[in-house]
Amino acid sequence: MKKLGLVGGTGPESTRIYYKEINRLINERTNGTAFPEIVLESVNLYRALGYVESEQYEELSQYLSDALDNLVNGGAEVVALTAGTMHVVYDKLKEKVRVPFISIPESVCEAAIRHNYKKVGLLGTIFTMDKDFFKRPFLAKGIDVVVPSKEDMVLVNERISKELEYGVVKDSTREELISIVTKMRDLNGIEAVILGCTELPLILNSNNCPVNCLDIMGLHINRLVELVMN
Repeated sequence: MKKLGLVGGTGPESTRIYYKEINRLINERTNGTAFPEIVLESVNLYRALGYVESEQYEELSQYLSDALDNLVNGGAEVVALTAGTMHVVYDKLKEKVRVPFISIPESVCEAAIRHNYKKVGLLGTIFTMDKDFFKRPFLAKGIDVVVPSKEDMVLVNERISKELEYGVVKDSTREELISIVTKMRDLNGIEAVILGCTELPLILNSNNCPVNCLDIMGLHINRLVELVMN
């Protein structure tokens, strides 16, 4: 079994779920005979987001590259970021990483292809929704990616940054997000919605949404488990 390295802290709630779920799944798939070796490098969420918001991509790349180096130097044989937004510099980081470096957008795109989706919605931080980095793998495979209106993007971003990042889950927020997804389905014809922030699965899933959800955290975790156990 390979040793896994995670860059966490962006934010703490999703990092906790990554750690707990990877341990649970591997223990379950080994019939209760093993837990994985995991090394975690927790970075400062506010520093990382500050680089993102000011578009200081070189600084962000260096900050995350240092974290990845620490993981590899600590023996990690497979590494990953635990936040969708941080993938804005994924291509820069991949050039420097000496071990398999597993992308969230690519893992989610593989799932969309398996389901034969042609048009999907995207929710996430306003940065993730507004920029192209998360959409590229989908567009390259001929899958259209739809984002909410500007007003709705602001609302989604606020609920993530002021509530979900801190583990606060409100029924009123769930209803707001479901309403946004419903509009995207009715106006744009989306077949599924990408939960493009690792905190969104705390509040949305395929059971409470009007379309199927592509849970980036669940899909990414399963891909990591496959590679660690290979």
